[in-house]
Amino acid sequence: MNDIDTLLKQVKRIHFIGIGGSGMCPLAEILHSEGYALSGSDNNESDTLARIRALGIPVTMGQRAENIDGAEMVVYTAALLKDNPELVAAKASGIPTFERAKLFGAISRLYKNCIGVCGTHGKTTVTSMTTQILLTADLDPSAVIGGKLPLIGANGRVGKSENFVCEACEFVDTFLELSPAVAVILNIDEDHLDYFKTLDNLILSFHKFAAMATDAVIYNGDDENTLKAMKGIGDKTEITFGFAEKNDYSPANITDIRGAYYAFDVIYKGETLGHIQLKVPGRHNILNALAAIAASMHAGASFADCKKGLESFGGAGRRFENLGEYKGITFADDYAHHPAELRVTLEAAMKMGYNTVWAVFQPFTFSRTYMLMDDFAEVLQIPDRCVLTEIMGSREVNTYNVYTAQLAEKIPGSVWFNTFDEVADFVLQNAKAGDLVLTLGCGDIYKAAKIMIKKLQEN
Repeated sequence: MNDIDTLLKQVKRIHFIGIGGSGMCPLAEILHSEGYALSGSDNNESDTLARIRALGIPVTMGQRAENIDGAEMVVYTAALLKDNPELVAAKASGIPTFERAKLFGAISRLYKNCIGVCGTHGKTTVTSMTTQILLTADLDPSAVIGGKLPLIGANGRVGKSENFVCEACEFVDTFLELSPAVAVILNIDEDHLDYFKTLDNLILSFHKFAAMATDAVIYNGDDENTLKAMKGIGDKTEITFGFAEKNDYSPANITDIRGAYYAFDVIYKGETLGHIQLKVPGRHNILNALAAIAASMHAGASFADCKKGLESFGGAGRRFENLGEYKGITFADDYAHHPAELRVTLEAAMKMGYNTVWAVFQPFTFSRTYMLMDDFAEVLQIPDRCVLTEIMGSREVNTYNVYTAQLAEKIPGSVWFNTFDEVADFVLQNAKAGDLVLTLGCGDIYKAAKIMIKKLQEN
């Protein structure tokens, strides 16, 4: 047992540095529901902060040493710089401080059936789908999701059952802090190589996570890297999903509706369970749905629950999220920030029948942009028009000497701008009724879509 497990039984007041983060907010909600007195700070206003404040949790804008007054424990986000005044003050005054991953791990141990959903792509969608199915099945799950689930209007929820569905992220081995009963592995692709250095190291981390599962591992039986990670995993139930018939769960009779939405039969060990029609676009969502079905049925949901939950699932926040149609132009927003994610999202968008598809992309982190530059350049040629913003460095310093201009040079016809206002003005001057404007990236690019929508509403 970690120190934090013991401390959580003793403390009453906890302060969150960076409480508005998508990973911090649901943990705060769970602790709030458990009766802890919370406070928080952040640097940027956001929808998540509005929700935190609505719970009665005080949030201070900007970080100052006095914000931690009275706290018995301090939790901080991984993106925090070491010289953060609140973190420095907490450590100087001897208040126990924990990175978010440690708290997440402790919370995972509060539940008997922790379902940890990991993979380079699709975590938020599968965590959302699984949560929605378990809610439909009255299995009352708690959840921590990387995006907002419209059904609950939040990134997380607190249930009364032993089911806890959570997104298990491999970034800096965060997921190794969790204690899963069930590990779900969606895929393993080259990412976060600034930390892992090699694909083999990355695969090894997924192997460790799978080995930690106390009950079962549900994994993509078609994915070569995932199969490597599963070698020598030990004595536990193994359940596979994938397009190939050899998997426990696979699709059959796949039909393509309106170019990007799919319907299919679900086959389990050769037996047809039934038919499902998805409301989320893209062929990759067939795999996401199968993973969610496997996890949900293992947790006790019926196939009827899976069908009802999935057929009412319209996507998670920032996952091809439809923001509406204004002056005939459709706006959508997606979290895709890796070339493989951009590819499936843009290929789906191109099949949806719009006159022109505009991809407005904000590269995220210097290391990823530098290491995967040619892959980004290739996939960003899929849409009709490509508009880029400057790279959002987030937790990094630009030691790579990489700039958006270098990426734009490799994408014929693309343009790039420094500010969201310039992006908005350019797109609105050129987009026409019947077009789709899709903002892409895991930073704050969604703000550019909001600026465009606001300008159209005001005109």
